[in-house]
Amino acid sequence: MERLCDEVLQLIFYELPDPSPLTLVSRRLYAFSQDPYVRARYFLTHYGPTEAMYYALGRGKVLTERVIDILLSSGAHLSRYLVQIAMHHYFQTQTHFIKTPKAQEKYGDIPRGKGEDDGSIFMTFLKESRFPSHLRSVTWENIMQILETYKDPITTQFPLILAIEPRLLPPAVENGFRMDYKYRDFVFRKMFERRAVTSDNEAEDIAHNVRELCKLDPIMFVTRTVAAEVCMEAKYNDAGYSALKRLDKSGSLRFELSHLVEDSLQTFLTTRAISHAATGETLRQLYSDFPSSDPAVRLVVIIVVFISAENNQTSVLDVHSALDALGVVPLTKNDIFNVLINPFVEKYATLLDYARKEVGVKEDGSKGMGPSQVRELVEELAVKCLEVGCKGKLLKKLFENFPSTHNAVMRQVLERHQLCIEDVPSWEEDPDTAANYVATLSRDFMRCGLGQNHIQDLYRGMGRGGEEEGEEGGNVEMEQDDAFSKQGLGEITQESLTTMIRHQEEHTPTRGRRRFLYGYPWLDASKVNYPHDAMPVAKWARAQFGLKSSVTSVFLTHAIINDNNQLLHLFLTNPDPHSPCRADNVPVTLKHFKILARLGRIPVRTLVCGVTALADIHLQSYYMYHNIEEGGAFYVDEDDYISKNDPAKRLVSKKPVKDGVTEGAENVRSYAVPDSDEDATMSDGTECKKVVKETNLQQWIRHLGDLLKDEQKKSNFLKSLTTNLRGLRKLELETRVKYFGAAEAMEERVEYDDDEYTLKPSKRRRVLA
Repeated sequence: MERLCDEVLQLIFYELPDPSPLTLVSRRLYAFSQDPYVRARYFLTHYGPTEAMYYALGRGKVLTERVIDILLSSGAHLSRYLVQIAMHHYFQTQTHFIKTPKAQEKYGDIPRGKGEDDGSIFMTFLKESRFPSHLRSVTWENIMQILETYKDPITTQFPLILAIEPRLLPPAVENGFRMDYKYRDFVFRKMFERRAVTSDNEAEDIAHNVRELCKLDPIMFVTRTVAAEVCMEAKYNDAGYSALKRLDKSGSLRFELSHLVEDSLQTFLTTRAISHAATGETLRQLYSDFPSSDPAVRLVVIIVVFISAENNQTSVLDVHSALDALGVVPLTKNDIFNVLINPFVEKYATLLDYARKEVGVKEDGSKGMGPSQVRELVEELAVKCLEVGCKGKLLKKLFENFPSTHNAVMRQVLERHQLCIEDVPSWEEDPDTAANYVATLSRDFMRCGLGQNHIQDLYRGMGRGGEEEGEEGGNVEMEQDDAFSKQGLGEITQESLTTMIRHQEEHTPTRGRRRFLYGYPWLDASKVNYPHDAMPVAKWARAQFGLKSSVTSVFLTHAIINDNNQLLHLFLTNPDPHSPCRADNVPVTLKHFKILARLGRIPVRTLVCGVTALADIHLQSYYMYHNIEEGGAFYVDEDDYISKNDPAKRLVSKKPVKDGVTEGAENVRSYAVPDSDEDATMSDGTECKKVVKETNLQQWIRHLGDLLKDEQKKSNFLKSLTTNLRGLRKLELETRVKYFGAAEAMEERVEYDDDEYTLKPSKRRRVLA
């Protein structure tokens, strides 16, 4: 360090946030730090000329008149407001900077009273910005004088001032102000903000100010984000919305407003906001102003109309008038189906009444849908609702009011959705497919909403104009090009302009100079994609068909595959914790474990319980093994516990083939003990071996142990099974010790292929009660 030249030492000093400790290392470094030029260049290099004087004042002990001279002569910015702040802070006595005549020579007699500083003038200008011009005590010319004469654009509220008067930007830039893109949306939001008192030409004034600001700086332009927020206030911010349309008409926007509205409306097809009354009115207004041929946009406004009609008990005539005014009539059977299948439509009375009178043609040639057509539509709807996890309420109503849906639903579940082990992909043959496999029922809509699969195939007739397959590739390419062109113009949210302004104001610092913290934590504006207080379809199925129904068993299998912990808790735990009965749940079967083994996976999500030891317990495994530990009966598959009189089972003749498992639970639940001393004798003198029945826990251990032997590769399922099987064996031992004592329990232990359990069984066995 002592051998370094002064130039290298300067570079080292300039990079340090605080060089003070370094100056104590040696006499040479201390003497080097006393050089006024080194001190002045440190602030200029480390903080830049705009903020050099501000940070130098914060370290008043290192400032001298010579350091100040070098700072000012080297281009450090000094404004009158900075002098005023220093006066207020140091009370005009505690620093030589105030005592020197430099500031007075530069700016003359500086106002020092409370409320007379430039910052207070700026704040007054902001407060009076909504006043009529003749009532304002501070005009924009006063602010211009402060910028041009006293060299101070740098206040925490200056972006707000630009929103009011964009003509102030050029002199501010000359004084060192640099517009950051982080302020951009904030400034334009304030320009479009709704005023309490409006004038006839306010929309034109807003549009004019926006154009002027866009001309002054290339980074200043209205983004799609801000424009979408203005559109969401179309019903009650007429001035801002009108100004936006004027800017679009004059070509002052970098995008087509009609395309923005179309993209915005599409997002409401799968979000809860579509069911809000105020939002619905806004969407109808936007569609009226910017009609679209996009089928998804058309469906959005149709859904909005029918949700409003259902809530307000609107007549069919009035509904038709509203649809006609929007230009979306005539409706088809597919339109009715698409509205009813939407996750946020839970009532159907008005919609079916409209279909009976206005949709299609009856058998006799009159307008509307006949009884058979309505029945067919309802059956198709009920079947499709099975795959939309949050449609339990609608499905329940359809089941109660349309008896024809009963057989349709049961047949659909067992014929299409019932899974054999071979139906799921093997992780050994196709790891990617197995890892991404999702069952069609019992999806966790609270975690993943509709999912991409639903968005693609949920709605009928949603193609773009009925193009042929050969034309679809071109459309996809056009959409990709369109998406590329929108990059840099901002993302679309469903938030309103007022909401975002309030959010930003809450995160804007009220104190601190030269700190431009107008960036804000990203507000996740996407609405939830399931209805309020939704009923899962699987929950409805459990209540409708019972615990030991073939239909319920299918929903449980799909819930296990999809790791739907909400349903696993419902299906595999006793809803009444005070009930002495442990059988109030849907049975877990060996088939479930074999399906997971074939998929080679256990859930990714872990149990969050605040206990480190349980951090790696997977919820799916937890519920399944907990069911066994609580005394759950052993079943090979659902056929072992479902009665032959089950309505759904009788309806469907096709029966799944078991995966190499002996038919009948009775064949696997008992065994003969070889070489037993307690051989039984029949009445005719014939000797036979005494058959002793295994407990449920012992059967689970035996069959899961066999499954463990069959697994050759180290899959996630194998790791989980190894750990949990060891726990079941330990529990079985503890149970025997509890009933028979340690000595006999150790004698009678079953031999397992595990180093921890190597004792062989004795010739005598006891049977647990």
